[in-house]
Amino acid sequence: SFNTQRVDHIYQDPHVDNARFKLHYGDLSDSSNLTRIIQETQPDEIYNLGAQSHVAVSFEAPEYTADVDAIGTLRLLEAIRFLKLESRTRFYQASTSELYGLVQETHQSETTPFHPRSPYAVAKMYAYWITVNYREAYGMYACNGILFNHESPRRGETFVTRKITRGLANISQGLESCLYMGNIDSLRDWGHAKDYVRMQWMMLQQDTPEDFVIATGKQYSVREFLTWSATALGITLSFQGEGVDETATVVAVTGDKAPAVQVGQVVARIDPRYFRPAEVETLLGDPTKAREKLGWVPVITAQDMCAEMVAEDLKSAQSLALLRAHGHNFSVSLEGR
Repeated sequence: SFNTQRVDHIYQDPHVDNARFKLHYGDLSDSSNLTRIIQETQPDEIYNLGAQSHVAVSFEAPEYTADVDAIGTLRLLEAIRFLKLESRTRFYQASTSELYGLVQETHQSETTPFHPRSPYAVAKMYAYWITVNYREAYGMYACNGILFNHESPRRGETFVTRKITRGLANISQGLESCLYMGNIDSLRDWGHAKDYVRMQWMMLQQDTPEDFVIATGKQYSVREFLTWSATALGITLSFQGEGVDETATVVAVTGDKAPAVQVGQVVARIDPRYFRPAEVETLLGDPTKAREKLGWVPVITAQDMCAEMVAEDLKSAQSLALLRAHGHNFSVSLEGR
């Protein structure tokens, strides 16, 4: 897409001599486009993180999700093979913990059976196995990193972690009044994108291609992430009610980060529209293989990651609040999970 904000910090003007970063327009649904780019660049390494990666959207657009996430991966692999780059180009496929879906065992490892629960996960399962197939059939250096949830301030605003940090930051400045959530009892293994990208790179530096789980081995609920985010803003929450009637109410406010929040204010409610048709209740990775074979250990804790995300979203919310205070009117949307 033309959405390049997340790489703006490393962008280099193509007119600069010896520029090391060059953007190409790529489309995973267009094999001729992908083949041309790979032919022009002759890459040593390809990291395929391109996907329609929103689980909820995959139920609304299953065919598009399959075309991009499943067949898009095949197009990349076939381009490498067609251009006879099997011995030159190493390929990393970003697989997902959503493959496990209806989990068959606690702590999911490289040998845990898959049971996908969404069109997104089903498409990713095809991508996983076609990567294995091209490795075995054509001798390509191609491997899967089974990524558990990984977050950062650059996380998309419609994903639950960023929805929470951005939403509460906006509420703290009076830009919005309430956050609407889906299943806050879902359990996830959250890590920082910086740690996970380091692991992805390490996977392509080995003598032999192998598939790895990339996870922290620690698990928390969406409810806990919501609580951490509030705490980072000086807000103490109390959860009241049950099921779809549950709310998160402010019981204390300290510091100066949330001037618009008052004790007794309800800042989060449950909205069943954000429940998935087939919920994945729990995901918890087993990174033993990554630790023992590659020496990889995640450095940034989930709590520190959350605080970093809140801090960045608070800066944006404060800037928007300042503009509003000076007469600039605009709306702020909090997208659903």
